[in-house]
Amino acid sequence: MAESSLGRRSFGALAGALAAGAAIPAHAQRYDRGAAPVRYPDADIVAIDPKRFTAKIGNTTIRRLGTGYSWAEGPAWHPTGRFLIWSDIPNDECLRLVEEDQSIHRRFRSPSGFSNGNTFDREGRQIAFRHLHRDVLRYEADGSTTVLAARGPDGPFNAPNDGVVHPQDGSIWFTDPGYGALGFYEGTRAPEAAQSPRPFIKEAIYRIDAQTGQVTKLADQPFKPNGLCFSPDYRRLYVADSGQTHYPEAKNIIWAYDVDGPRLTNPRTFCDMELGGKSAFGDGMRCDIDGNLWVGAGWVGEGYDGVHVFAPDGQRIGQIRLPETCANVCFGGARRNHLYMTASQSLYMVPVETKGAHFC
Repeated sequence: MAESSLGRRSFGALAGALAAGAAIPAHAQRYDRGAAPVRYPDADIVAIDPKRFTAKIGNTTIRRLGTGYSWAEGPAWHPTGRFLIWSDIPNDECLRLVEEDQSIHRRFRSPSGFSNGNTFDREGRQIAFRHLHRDVLRYEADGSTTVLAARGPDGPFNAPNDGVVHPQDGSIWFTDPGYGALGFYEGTRAPEAAQSPRPFIKEAIYRIDAQTGQVTKLADQPFKPNGLCFSPDYRRLYVADSGQTHYPEAKNIIWAYDVDGPRLTNPRTFCDMELGGKSAFGDGMRCDIDGNLWVGAGWVGEGYDGVHVFAPDGQRIGQIRLPETCANVCFGGARRNHLYMTASQSLYMVPVETKGAHFC
């Protein structure tokens, strides 16, 4: 089923508010039918440090490609098929956008096992990190599926969240913060979740060896390790800590680790998500070819929610402001210069003057 760039729910909400005489926030107006065009350059693409944030294009805007989802997550780009997939976790489905005609097809995977993150391996096979089954699943070319991991050295996982593939050895690196085991809305509810934010085991980062299938626990310093990505040279791994959702003592930071073969070393704070006295945790993230880190974030409100861009030294240099909390991002398109953003109920895209360091 194809879907237009404007969902009925969005237009209906706008019409209802207008009929009631309510003021429509300017931030929301720009994405609805009949709104005035956005004047170039787009004011919601912010160069905090213009000398370092050179990815802003003067004659383009942020575009909402689809809406009407419950919680959009896990975007991944397939370079050969030239399509984007992403998850709508509560609706238990994976969707697909086809680059050729920009059509959106729901139920690409349904049921999806309440999958959250997605990525593709070196053979172009989809890897899904599933909440309901608390596992990492691979979709094979013949239509079958293979469970790559359902437990680590400490026991069954909480609920795998997000992951990436290392291109040199095909290993899969992923996080297990456990959100999908805390309630029925995004997976299942573990009996332990009623008394603890940690459903089963300590939240951690893991690696699946491509040759042996062995699962190794790499690190557990973050309270709840969430989104993650490699630097362009694969010598550094970034991990978002979203622990403040359940642990008051947690800090809204991005961790950095040195990658030493199959190990992680030298855990440290890469950046703090605080901006203008407001702070929220980062979620999904990707690096561009210059080593800048693009982090989806939100839960604060207008002026903060969207994508925060950090230089390799941890300084915030740019921002893409969205009218919704941004859960995750992905570079895609034929030239890998389109930034796709899954944000709450919608999918957004903006062309940028850079390229993703990796395809998914």
